[in-house]
Amino acid sequence: MTRLRDLLQRYRPAGTPGAAARPGVPADRAAELATELEPVLALLAEAEAQAERIRREARAEAAGIRAQAARHAENFRAEAVDRAAKVRARAAARARAEAAPDGEQLVAAARERSEQTRARAAARTPQLVDRAVASALSALAEAVP
Repeated sequence: MTRLRDLLQRYRPAGTPGAAARPGVPADRAAELATELEPVLALLAEAEAQAERIRREARAEAAGIRAQAARHAENFRAEAVDRAAKVRARAAARARAEAAPDGEQLVAAARERSEQTRARAAARTPQLVDRAVASALSALAEAVP
């Protein structure tokens, strides 16, 4: 956008009235500024290209770091799963070892109760057989006229 100053500069006096001089040419400040800024902008273009290259390299490095972190996380997870399985196995073995004496006592008590039951059954069986035979004989005697 043209500034008011630039517009007015086009109509500046070429010189003082008097002797003949070279005719005045309207000043083109936009062109002057462009020629003045071209080298600076060229340097900025190089800086922009360098900045873009640095960003690309940083993105690639970040992707590598993320991939490495993912590998580390996966290794850490796998180690944790293995360690958890070992801890569970040790805990189960410890619980079995602690429960073994109680289990042995329970088995011994069950064996003792079964022996007592067998002994009672052996003691009662002859009486029960005699009663069953007597009952069967009395039923037969009543059935036969």
